[in-house]
Amino acid sequence: MPPVIVVAIEIEDIAMVDRLASLLGGIAGIRLATPGEEAAVALVSREPRAVAEPADILTPRERDVLLLIAEGASNKAIAKRLGISVHTAKFHVGSLLDKLDATGRTDAVAHAARLGVINL
Repeated sequence: MPPVIVVAIEIEDIAMVDRLASLLGGIAGIRLATPGEEAAVALVSREPRAVAEPADILTPRERDVLLLIAEGASNKAIAKRLGISVHTAKFHVGSLLDKLDATGRTDAVAHAARLGVINL
C-alpha cells in the first residue's frame, strides 16, 4: 500500500478551507489531518509580506547614476556630470549592482529596465 500524506489546513478563511478540503480529499494518497493531529504537510495562511516598489529600491542619486550608466558613462564621466568624486561614483555603481543583483553595468541596466526602475 502506498504511503499516505497527512495534510493539515490551518487557514482562517472557512470557505477556502472547504474548497481545499474538497480538492485534496479526492486525491489518492492524501488524507486531511483531524484537529490536533500531527501532519506531514500544513497549508497555513499568513500576513502577506510588504514588497518594495521597484522604484523605491534605489535612492535618487543611485537612479541618477543608473541613467548615466545606461548612457554608457564611465565612473569618471559620472563623477564629472554629478559633481562627485570618482570614488563616490564607484561606490554608487557598486551599490546599484548589489541592490539589483547584477553581475555588471549592462546587467544592472537590464535588471532596472525589467523592474520598471528606468525606461529605455
